[in-house]
Amino acid sequence: MITPPYLTSGDKIAIVATARKVSPSEMDVAINTFRSWGLQVITGPHLFGVNNQYSGTDEERASDLQMMLDDSSIKAIVCARGGYGTARIIDNINFGTFEQHPKWIVGYSDITVLHSHIQTQYGIETLHATMPINFSDEGSENATESLRKALFGETLEYTIENQPSNKPGNGSGILTGGNLSILYSLIGTPSDIQTEDKILFIEDLDEYLYHMDRMMLNLKRSGKLSGIKGLIVGGLIKMNDNTVPFGKQAEQIISEYAQEAGIPVCFNFPAGHITDNRALIMGREVRLDIDNNGVSLLFLPDSETARTSDTFRKIMKPALFFLGFFAFIYLILYLIRLFVK
Repeated sequence: MITPPYLTSGDKIAIVATARKVSPSEMDVAINTFRSWGLQVITGPHLFGVNNQYSGTDEERASDLQMMLDDSSIKAIVCARGGYGTARIIDNINFGTFEQHPKWIVGYSDITVLHSHIQTQYGIETLHATMPINFSDEGSENATESLRKALFGETLEYTIENQPSNKPGNGSGILTGGNLSILYSLIGTPSDIQTEDKILFIEDLDEYLYHMDRMMLNLKRSGKLSGIKGLIVGGLIKMNDNTVPFGKQAEQIISEYAQEAGIPVCFNFPAGHITDNRALIMGREVRLDIDNNGVSLLFLPDSETARTSDTFRKIMKPALFFLGFFAFIYLILYLIRLFVK
């Protein structure tokens, strides 16, 4: 996996809205916070646009994201909020410049579309983290600070209390996943996640319990649970039930599928649609340890192998070009000598 450059004081970051609309007052706290970190904040032209529930039309939202992806002076793109809408524009985005010059993409919820698509298609790390819409929430200081640490390259390691429904175990692998409903909607598309030998993170809110079962069943039947090294479950809040009860809570539903897959699992991890939404580096190698004393999640240093191979690729491309060019000239000269004889 490729790690985008970490931020330093004076860098420019952009705020764009790829989904639901936002107001200027909802962005003020975040903008001021970013500036207090020494960052310059650029906003997308349609950040405060309105098109029904969206922040502008599909074309306008895609244009804002594309502009910031192509601008080499922008070192990170922070999505303003989630909601719904990112999947509507993903196929209209050209990631060519971004692939050559990666930068951090930040967000959660609906932004799972970007996390999954970028990891699957380009092998570049992204940040599942709090968004500007949440910066003013009471009690969000830990989430905001974890985002700062991640953006500036400080070590991330989380230790949380054990939960009765946890399944002990340990494992290492690349972290993938995001919002369960969004992951479910991406299955079978070019943005679908690959889970083999990875640590899977899921979270969700405002879902019916039978929906949760249906989505977990889909992960099972599509083989996405059988090959993972561990499961991290974040916030599961505001779950709904029908008049005729489903008979199981969300945690129990997930626990049963995890047990069947024989994987270690931890619940109530501080990430997702909760105030204490800690930053997660999607695409980063992590170490997950679950025992009766608690849960530890350690993000390993960014891969030297990945960065070296990326540098090697950049060096070898022009080298191979010149090698091929000289081989072609040699062949031409050789043929000329044959004909002259």
